[in-house]
Amino acid sequence: MKNLLKMSVYFISGIDTDAGKSIATGVIAATLQNQGRKVITQKFIQTGCREISEDIQKHREIMGIPLQEVDLDRTTCPYIMSYPASPHLAAEIDGITVDKDLIHHATEKLSRQYDIVLLEGAGGLYVPVNRHYLTIDYISEYGYPLILVTSSKLGSINHTLMSLELCRIRGIRVSHVIYNDFPDNSEFIKADSIRVIGEYLKNYFPDTPLIELPVIEKNTCPRLDIKL
Repeated sequence: MKNLLKMSVYFISGIDTDAGKSIATGVIAATLQNQGRKVITQKFIQTGCREISEDIQKHREIMGIPLQEVDLDRTTCPYIMSYPASPHLAAEIDGITVDKDLIHHATEKLSRQYDIVLLEGAGGLYVPVNRHYLTIDYISEYGYPLILVTSSKLGSINHTLMSLELCRIRGIRVSHVIYNDFPDNSEFIKADSIRVIGEYLKNYFPDTPLIELPVIEKNTCPRLDIKL
């Protein structure tokens, strides 16, 4: 296992593609920035857009800062594919071979300039990077602590516990679980989901905090009780 940078780089993954990773990543970055930390976000692989990663743009919007030089030269997102699909398929459609070392070298470069790098994944843990390599393989290979984003959608308990179970099997350290309140359309589901996930964490990841992320209102950005 490659342990370089793992203390200053956190991988942010979701239970699925619509869990709210980009919002959570931006809010965590804004929170750390407010604490006086020098923080940058990175996108593992971006699909479904061109030129500049739309998720990086969302991060900067939430952080209240313009695109940075490391965004414009694509250090924060070396791979941007046009087709809105899983990275392995989008790369094949665009005729691109994803080199994971290129992504890692970009992370190394960012880690020399910033205190913390928040590396947002694409979809969930089992999203393929190519036909033989999954996102969870990358997290495991480089030993990154994981911030897992879940949500209040119906079905999130199943996806969350399965993701945590995979981390337990693979020996991945789960730094935090972020419970995204959106869509926040049932207090019953939200309360019970938090309870079930919290009980699982207590049993298997007792040092992992469960943090609730409120729905972001227009022109506001909540600050989370999180320290990295």
